[in-house]
Amino acid sequence: MSDRSTAGSLSLILLVTAFALAACAPKSETAQQPATPAATVAAPAHQAESVKNFAVGELSATALRDGGLDFPNDAKTLGVGRTAEEIAALLAASGAPTDKLSLSIQPLLVKTADKVLLFDTGAGTNMGSNGGGLPASMAAAGVDPQSITDVFISHAHGDHVGGLLNAQGILAFPNAAIHLSTPEWAFLKGMDAKTAAGVGISQHPQLIAAMEPKVAAFAPGADLVAGVVKAVEIKGHTPGHSGYLITSGPGSLLYVGDTVHHYIVSVQKPDWTIDFDTDAPTAQASRAALLAQSAASGQRIYAVHFPFPGLGKFERRGDSFVWVAE
Repeated sequence: MSDRSTAGSLSLILLVTAFALAACAPKSETAQQPATPAATVAAPAHQAESVKNFAVGELSATALRDGGLDFPNDAKTLGVGRTAEEIAALLAASGAPTDKLSLSIQPLLVKTADKVLLFDTGAGTNMGSNGGGLPASMAAAGVDPQSITDVFISHAHGDHVGGLLNAQGILAFPNAAIHLSTPEWAFLKGMDAKTAAGVGISQHPQLIAAMEPKVAAFAPGADLVAGVVKAVEIKGHTPGHSGYLITSGPGSLLYVGDTVHHYIVSVQKPDWTIDFDTDAPTAQASRAALLAQSAASGQRIYAVHFPFPGLGKFERRGDSFVWVAE
């Protein structure tokens, strides 16, 4: 692995550990109000709501909480190479806590006339008790795991593929085709034990064995469900990272995967390094381009790690951007 990949793996190991530790910490239930109108601050990641229904054109969609994580503002994961004081100042300007950064995890469910689509699967058993809530959220939403016809994986990190397996190590969605890009599937299959552990995958051999008969690998940027789902190649985070554009008539939603992680830092400072990115300079360029294009077009966004439900838009403010939650 490259130095960047190794560093990213080490941060993901720390992230896995932090998930377990965070389960013991008290979680804030009160949304903080922004100190200035410079940015829109959404509700904190750790709130009671686990299901949020909304529409994409004629399609019904549901945000499903899987978990969430607080980790310290130590300039080792978000804003690498900056100082904790710089990061704290950015957070404070938006009325957010300055001592920590919060990431949520919420897979997306979309129903068409004849399909039930799931975008990413959460952490499963990979990240302690602060992940793995997808089955409970699906039950609360009245969704049977056996009804899922297609799973779309943005990339092969443990908080996105972990929910493919249940606690017994077998496929949680046995009737679903599993879609991920060809380079991402090669990346996932080619991991050794150390690499898999570094990206938060705890049952790598079982995962590959269970997935393989169901995998429908695609070329980056492919049309996957005619008129409904198109893969969007977003380079830099992992070798085959994909977003997904979901369309219904004039309505659309862009599922951005891990192009952005934090609703303030990643958006207002897209050029700041995120240590989870395998190719940080490429990821930073991809992030800046996606923000600019989405803000210019008014594209509706689904951000898997933003405060629940992760639904909103990017807006340009001066020479930067802000997240405006729905």
